[in-house]
Amino acid sequence: MRVVAVEEHFATGELLEADGIGGPGYPSERLLDLGERRIEDMDAGGVDLQVISLAAPGGQQLEAKRAVPLVRRANEVLAEAVFRHPDRFAGLAALPTPDPEAACAELERAVRELGFRGAVVNGHTRGRFLDAPEFRPLLELAAHLGVPIYLHPTPPPDVVRRAYYSGISPEVDGALATSAWGWHVETGLHALRLVLSGVFERLPDLRVVVGHLGEALPFMLRRVDARLSPEVTGLKRQPSWYLRRNLWLSISGFFFEAPFRTAMEEFGAERILFSVDYPFASSAEGRRFLEGLGFGPQEYAKIAHRNAEGLFGL
Repeated sequence: MRVVAVEEHFATGELLEADGIGGPGYPSERLLDLGERRIEDMDAGGVDLQVISLAAPGGQQLEAKRAVPLVRRANEVLAEAVFRHPDRFAGLAALPTPDPEAACAELERAVRELGFRGAVVNGHTRGRFLDAPEFRPLLELAAHLGVPIYLHPTPPPDVVRRAYYSGISPEVDGALATSAWGWHVETGLHALRLVLSGVFERLPDLRVVVGHLGEALPFMLRRVDARLSPEVTGLKRQPSWYLRRNLWLSISGFFFEAPFRTAMEEFGAERILFSVDYPFASSAEGRRFLEGLGFGPQEYAKIAHRNAEGLFGL
């Protein structure tokens, strides 16, 4: 059966340098590769198609004048790779959100001219979330174009890092702020802010994806509803109603059965997408996890490829 992985990453050398990313243990070479080595890994892991996006922090933390040209060039690099391997790769556009007007222009160019299937936003933009007023035209454009936005985690702002994620040890502080805890719950918060600020009420056709089995949202969903009722929020419905309508969840390296079952219970098989989080996780491990869940053919097909095909127009 066809397998589509929807949170798979790449980078360009100039963006890695601009973001100060790299060093021992970081998979720079695999991020830079958009050719045979990546395809060999896909074949070995049983992945038929990758939906590829720019790795965090991307262009979100750069000054606008640097972000715009670097992000445009990164999109052109990815578009060229998709052109060379259209049966194996699809692309999500990186956006230079430090310049919201340029981000709109790049989204339109990427979708209409480069053939991308949506966009990725790597977390906050220098401390601002997408519910900020300056990003309203960008969200409206995504809804108008009918393409999803993938909300991916990024390291927290320095002020948050110092207040919440410091003082234990450099190794623990760094992991706690990012892949062990911090950036996951921040991404869940980001999605909740889109609900509570009324974005999904104003833009019912806006589609958003979050990874890592929902960034803690499935576990917290009923508590959120209990404490943020329409009487409190002023919205027409409970937060879970908007999340179940406008949000999709991908697996992206969370190859753990208990959180998967919670995500299934709260959102259903129709809202879950397979992903690996390449090259930060193993394609083969992801495929084994998917096959080990014991689904019947209909549910398996939805998660393995049909949901992604419908959402991204593959």
